[in-house]
Amino acid sequence: MNWINWVHLGIGIILGIICQRIIARSQGVTSSSSGLSPNQESTLQEQIQQTQLAYQMAKEMSQFKSGFLARTTHVLRSPLNGLIGLHQLILSDLCDSPEEEREFISQAHERALKLLKLIDEILIVARTEHGTNELNIQSLPLTQLLENVHKVIYMLAENRNYPFQVILPDTDIYVLADSHWLQQVLINLIDTSILNMEEGSIHISVQADSDSNMVNIWLDVPKNAIPTSEAIDLINSTSLNTLNQDQEIKISPGMRLLISHTILSVMAGKLEIIPYPLAGQAAEFTRLQISIPQGSPEAEFL
Repeated sequence: MNWINWVHLGIGIILGIICQRIIARSQGVTSSSSGLSPNQESTLQEQIQQTQLAYQMAKEMSQFKSGFLARTTHVLRSPLNGLIGLHQLILSDLCDSPEEEREFISQAHERALKLLKLIDEILIVARTEHGTNELNIQSLPLTQLLENVHKVIYMLAENRNYPFQVILPDTDIYVLADSHWLQQVLINLIDTSILNMEEGSIHISVQADSDSNMVNIWLDVPKNAIPTSEAIDLINSTSLNTLNQDQEIKISPGMRLLISHTILSVMAGKLEIIPYPLAGQAAEFTRLQISIPQGSPEAEFL
């Protein structure tokens, strides 16, 4: 072996030693940077989980809100197609007699009025969300508000033989909300539940969460009363082209949930479907949670 080979061997050995030291140093830096205590690792994992949960909730809420226009368009499109069908029958002289033609005109006029009422209801909610219609946010005694809701909806539940119970909270629990709109949200949710129930009962209870400074109103209804998912056909009737006078143009349960959520969000609240707390009855009931900012008696007086 000549001296050139010895030089090459020496250079290789030196380079190998240098590379080995660099790798060992990088591993030492990595291990020192990740050398967290068990408490720190647990806290970090909790923060990561909370961040992932917040991201998932924000993503679902964005998808929920983005569907408002599509759902509204579909709700309005179905009755419009029915009206067009009625007028096409009349214009094509397919009526058997002048009396039948007049009956079709009467049906079209009646459905046009119902459609106008439906549009007005959706527009009011949209203007409220946009800020055109200002809300009268005040500190309200929740007990009085729930008593008013019970008086309005009690007879509807009684006529259908559905037990309806409201567990009134302490008189010192106040909420920051618009009285009219909060009552309307509760009445709409209960009314929707009653119309979709086959049997069961309805319960309302309240819990004040001091940590979040929110008041949670729990509405417990039978499992089939509130649709947790809904098909694309959001109009709550069959095709209007069948010319059935008994059909009604009205907002579907899924659309009412969306409207209620929109109104509550304007009042800095939210609407959620949460797991029912009692394991033995979780398969029978659904719990709707209406969260509203907490008020105070002093704010009501001011």
